[in-house]
Amino acid sequence: MADSVSRLYDAVIAVRGSDPAKSRTARLLRSGRAKMAKKLAEEAIEVVIDAMHGQTEAVVRESADLLYNLVVLWVHAGVHPDDVWAEMRRREQMFGIAEKVPKDLAPGGARRKVVALETRRIRKRR
Repeated sequence: MADSVSRLYDAVIAVRGSDPAKSRTARLLRSGRAKMAKKLAEEAIEVVIDAMHGQTEAVVRESADLLYNLVVLWVHAGVHPDDVWAEMRRREQMFGIAEKVPKDLAPGGARRKVVALETRRIRKRR
């Protein structure tokens, strides 16, 4: 799996300067962070919907789309797959392979909660 993601990452890097008229990836990279994030969220929702309906083959296809869009966002954000794998190893050593790091122990975790709360308050005021 890690090798596939790394190959995909390298392929995205290779086409990021390509003509957006000829490369969907180049077009997506030029669309900006918000568009890339929206596309990633859309794919995640599709995976969830297909999983809820028990559509295994669709979950596989949409998961591949989700990973593609995640890697494109990583490239734009300057995140390398090795950084993610290192974080996975760190978490495994601290909490076990199946555990998720508690938000209050994650770097910037407390700040994230404050930002999330502030965002909710702003939305409610409108």
